Amino acid sequence: MGFDGLLGNEHIKRNLAASLEKGHISHFYLISGPEGSGKHTLARLLAAAILCQGEDKPCLRCRACRKVMEGIHPDVTEVRDADRKELSVDAIRALRQDVYIQPNEAARKVYIIADSRQLNERDQNVLLKIVEEGPPYAAFIFCTDSPAALLETVRSRCVLLKCDAPAPDALPPEAEQLCRAFARGKLLPVTTYLVSLENRRLKREELRDVLRGAWCAAAEALLLQMGKAVPDPACGETAQALAGGLDRRRLYGLTALLEKYSGECVYNVGAGHVLGALAVEWEELL
Repeated sequence: MGFDGLLGNEHIKRNLAASLEKGHISHFYLISGPEGSGKHTLARLLAAAILCQGEDKPCLRCRACRKVMEGIHPDVTEVRDADRKELSVDAIRALRQDVYIQPNEAARKVYIIADSRQLNERDQNVLLKIVEEGPPYAAFIFCTDSPAALLETVRSRCVLLKCDAPAPDALPPEAEQLCRAFARGKLLPVTTYLVSLENRRLKREELRDVLRGAWCAAAEALLLQMGKAVPDPACGETAQALAGGLDRRRLYGLTALLEKYSGECVYNVGAGHVLGALAVEWEELL
């Protein structure tokens, strides 16, 4: 399985696969790239690789990988605050205390800093001390749209992974994974992935983009079922998976649901509410 869940960025996938095959896993990674480049998807795949119990890391089949990808692994902590421009003092203090607590069930603990711009200079110096003096089982993955958001003293200790800008109108990675769950035509794969999205605490705007991307792929799948010869390259494989996995009735219903709930994200409605309602209506559609 490896890093196939990351769209594009073949150079990163090759280099990481080669490093992991040799057993070379860093304690500190810095993933940079513009919005939509897949840096948060890569961060979660990398966390899975660090904790993976299989041979082809990340195998995405072992218990550890599945829990990481579902956002429920107790030894993976995503640090972000959607309501503040900067992380609170309490959040940094809690992280500093937690890092010295032994892992719950894995050999390592992974901390994903979802937006490094939320770290002010004081916070970065606190983390730098942890990086330099902290326990060997702790790993940190920093995500940012610009490496300059981090102090040079922090950057110099990290393996830099630079994600490419997405191709025009490319399908968001989360939208592709959601569509492939829908394409299986069952309840469990969909609810499992929706729970993982909820655990990521996406902003409404982020969830809207995921659902809109999935809607575009579903609409393209309908056109394929109706005889369109060549799919849109932005979502071709995903649309073909939906067209092959769902009958016309369910595909029509899914397209309507995705359009409905991407619209719900415009209003002041929590992402968890939207995802829960989508799961309920998908079950009814089955």
